[in-house]
Amino acid sequence: MFLKEKDLSRRVLYLVDYCLTPSEHIVNAGILCEDNLILALGGSTAFNREEGLKVVELKGCYAAPGFIDTHIHGAGGFDSSAAFGGIDKLGSMCRTLASHGMTSFVPTIVSEETDKMLKAIELLASAVDKDFHGAIPAGVNVEGPFINPEKHGAQQTEHIRPVDLGEARELIAAGKGHVKMMTFAPELDRADELVAMLRENNTIPSMGHSTAEEQAVLRAIDAGATRCTHLFNGMNQLHQRSIGLTALALVDNRVDVELILDGALIHPRMIELACRAKPKDKIIGISDAVEGMGMSDGSYHIGESEIRVQNGKVTTLDGTIAGTTQSLEKGWQHLAEASHMKRTEAAACLTINPAKSIGLSSRGELVPGKFADIAFFDAVSHNVRLTVSGGHIVFDSEKQGGQDG
Repeated sequence: MFLKEKDLSRRVLYLVDYCLTPSEHIVNAGILCEDNLILALGGSTAFNREEGLKVVELKGCYAAPGFIDTHIHGAGGFDSSAAFGGIDKLGSMCRTLASHGMTSFVPTIVSEETDKMLKAIELLASAVDKDFHGAIPAGVNVEGPFINPEKHGAQQTEHIRPVDLGEARELIAAGKGHVKMMTFAPELDRADELVAMLRENNTIPSMGHSTAEEQAVLRAIDAGATRCTHLFNGMNQLHQRSIGLTALALVDNRVDVELILDGALIHPRMIELACRAKPKDKIIGISDAVEGMGMSDGSYHIGESEIRVQNGKVTTLDGTIAGTTQSLEKGWQHLAEASHMKRTEAAACLTINPAKSIGLSSRGELVPGKFADIAFFDAVSHNVRLTVSGGHIVFDSEKQGGQDG
């Protein structure tokens, strides 16, 4: 009896109108968690409300796996690229993301001086899987510096450089196994060698910020490049007589594609095109958000580049698009509407697909044995009602930020 009572005190049963696992749609669902794991899941009538069991009833709400953002530069006033100066504000980013249903994210840095990139990677990697009250950093994403300056976007051209395998090894080593991916341009000299080195170090080679044509892209894919950084953005447009990265990323099923889902950077018809062309498990929704996410309009930074946020639109001072302030729960709705996917399929693009892509085998799915990372939404407004990360309530819309308990 003593052991049973002790176990019950560590358990929480969440009851919702329905649950998206995301592969299944379970009506009148119950999710039983113990400590940081999901213990059982199914129809609510299958669970006994024994004395000592904490029950959280969320009427008018539904549940989905906590979202996983694998390409995000900042939020809540924190810019990942500036992490070389310290990560004191990283907690603000974690809390901001949790308020939007995110439970894991990969802070993303852009091209900078080598010393600054090394320090930023080192500090961000030191925060991986630490006990933040909010979404949890799950690795580091390095966007550059071996990209094409013609497609620099918001990145400073003086920090973009040719492939240097020695420097690449230093950058990877600074992450102590936590650098999940690196964006590079396939047309650069020694790009295939870079791909091989990244693969040897369990880092995903992601093609982007590129003008690469067909043969360069195919060489990179054959060498082991398996991802395309923000498809359609930072690369040549589709053309009927010139095949490059955009077209090959769409038709080569060895490649996962990132889609920015803010509803503005990519026309809904282009989202639909990508979702018709790619297998659904190869689509990864991202925010590409900057430090201004969750903040008021004003001036912010992505690395050394000053950016402006006005009415949610993010640009550099010369008007170049420089990311978004949109969160993934809104992106989910944009994706579902534009792609005509089922909501379960669209949810997978923000949960299990990104989890699998970077090796987070314990996250991204609501099944017994996985981490208790759960987002609860209002069934009418689709706004986030509650976020649970590792079994802890880290956001509660009714408590303005949420507390455990």
